[in-house]
Amino acid sequence: MKRCSFAGCRGLLATLALVALTGCATTGGAEPRNPDDPWEGFNRRVFAFNEVVDRYALKPAAQGYRFVTPDPVETSVGNFFTNLGELRTALNSLLQGKGSNASIATGRFLINSTVGVAGVFDVASRLDITGREEDFGQTLAVWGLDRGPYLVLPFLGPSTVRDTAGLPVDAYTYPLTYVEEDKVRIGLTALRVIDTRAGLLDQEKLIRGDRYSFIRDSWLQQRRFEVKDGELGEDPFASDDFDFNESDFAD
Repeated sequence: MKRCSFAGCRGLLATLALVALTGCATTGGAEPRNPDDPWEGFNRRVFAFNEVVDRYALKPAAQGYRFVTPDPVETSVGNFFTNLGELRTALNSLLQGKGSNASIATGRFLINSTVGVAGVFDVASRLDITGREEDFGQTLAVWGLDRGPYLVLPFLGPSTVRDTAGLPVDAYTYPLTYVEEDKVRIGLTALRVIDTRAGLLDQEKLIRGDRYSFIRDSWLQQRRFEVKDGELGEDPFASDDFDFNESDFAD
C-alpha cells in the first residue's frame, strides 16, 4: 500500500476542504459579517474541531514538551526546523524575483548547516545575516493571484484559498518530505508540530473576546505583513507588549 507522506496528506486535507466548500459557495444566506470570511459557518465548525484536537492532544503535548525540555534544547530544535525552511525561502525568493533574499537564505542554510551543526545553532543570525521567510502562497500573491476567502483547514488551521493552493508546493519543497525511513520522518514531523505549538503557548494570553474572530483577524493581518514584506509597518507580534486593537486589523 502506498504511504501518505506528510506532503501528500497536507495536500489531500487542503483539497478535501475546498471540495467541502463548493456547497457553501453556492448556498444563499445572510450577508457575512466579515467580507474576508464568507464561509464563516463552515470555518467555525472546522475551527471547533481543531480546538478539540488542540485541547486534548496538541496543547498537552506541547506543555509536556516545554516542561521537560531545557530552553537551549528547545531553541536548538526550532533552529533545526527553521534551517530546513531556508531552502523553501530561497526557491520562492527566486520565483518572486528577490535575488538578494534568495542569496541570504542560501547563505544562511550553508552556514547553519555546517558551522551551526545541521542547523542546531543559528550562527548566521549572530553574524547579522537575516532575511525574510517566503513560501509559495506569497509567491502566488506576487504573481497577482487574488487571496480569496479566509479558510480554516482541518488540523492545519488558518489559511486562504491562495495559501491553500500553495501548500502542496511548500510541502514538496521541505526536506522532511524526502526522508525515506517512515519512523524517522513521522517522528521528526511530530516533533516539528509539537515544537511549533509550544512556541505559541505564551501568545494565548493575548487573545481577547471571540477566540475565532481574534485568531482570524490576527492571522490575516500577519499574512498581509508577510506578503508585503513588512510594508504595513512594524510586525504586531514582534513585541511582548503587543496590544490588540480592532483598528489594527482594518484593511
